[in-house]
Amino acid sequence: MNRRLINLYEKMSAEDVDALLITKISNVNYFSGFSGDSSALLIGKNFRKLITDGRYMEQAIIQAKNFTLVEQTEGLYKKIVDEIKISGCKKIGFEGLIMTVAHHSYLKKELADVEFKSVELDTLRQVKDAAEIENIRKACKIADDAFEKILEVIKPGVREIDTAAELEYLMRRLGSENAAFTTIVASGWRGSLPHGTATDKKICAGELVTMDFGAIYNGYCSDMTRTICVGKASDEQKKIYNLVLDAQLYGLEIIAAGKGGVEIDAAVRERLDNAGYGRFFVHGLGHGVGLEIHEEPRLSKLSKCEKLLPNMIVTDEPGIYIENFGGVRIEDTVLVTNGKAQALTRSPKTLIEL
Repeated sequence: MNRRLINLYEKMSAEDVDALLITKISNVNYFSGFSGDSSALLIGKNFRKLITDGRYMEQAIIQAKNFTLVEQTEGLYKKIVDEIKISGCKKIGFEGLIMTVAHHSYLKKELADVEFKSVELDTLRQVKDAAEIENIRKACKIADDAFEKILEVIKPGVREIDTAAELEYLMRRLGSENAAFTTIVASGWRGSLPHGTATDKKICAGELVTMDFGAIYNGYCSDMTRTICVGKASDEQKKIYNLVLDAQLYGLEIIAAGKGGVEIDAAVRERLDNAGYGRFFVHGLGHGVGLEIHEEPRLSKLSKCEKLLPNMIVTDEPGIYIENFGGVRIEDTVLVTNGKAQALTRSPKTLIEL
């Protein structure tokens, strides 16, 4: 039995449940190896079942070798009910943070004698193994290579949306399975929008352009942001850029195993506060990256992570966003170690003036 399943059984014991019902697709993938959708895992002390439909049976045979395959033909949740009844389990752990009210109500109605307990499984994915880290490294390399090439495309008159499309095309050509999330390209005044996804606005000379994008390799994501200037940057643009760069590099210095998410976020935030720009940093410093682009642990005021562990992967992405001026964000995907954190995205961070 692999380490992921061992950890899952330990979680089952700690939660005092007879079985776990896993319906979040990223967790289905993580624990079984199966990468299809519209499926679920039902795992008990003496059984492991993958419930899917006819579209995926051949794929499941190849990918989910440690699981008994159950084909559903009348609806996923109807088959889940049938399999829970067959198992005889009376206390089921389920992913309450993602299950819909409708599905939960259906299970309670059809299984009135079964107790359902909400459990959190995402935290079991926080520490990455060697294969996961290698996949994320490759996703980061794809993003880095795409960034180098996109600099040849950006010029006055090019639309944000065309820049985003070209970035995504480049990543696909370089081996990405898809974009890790909706690509952000925010130029000029739109740079003050932290999630300013690309529009038909044309990039103008003298504008800062923030690009936030990521690749997917073997199911694993990368996440990086770079801000450049089209033409010569003004003194104010250089000032804001250098403040963000200083904060980002400081984040890389202090991200380490043993430190908490709130602690790290606060330290970087204080750096911008002391420079007089803290109020313009409006989001958390970072988040976990893996099978999902946003996962645990978080580096933020609301982080639940008391101590980072070696081989966690997080982002380091401070930003300053000023209405009618624009914004700057610089972001790396970062590997946590016992010593100095390692940036897995390697693109230059000194201000590029095209």
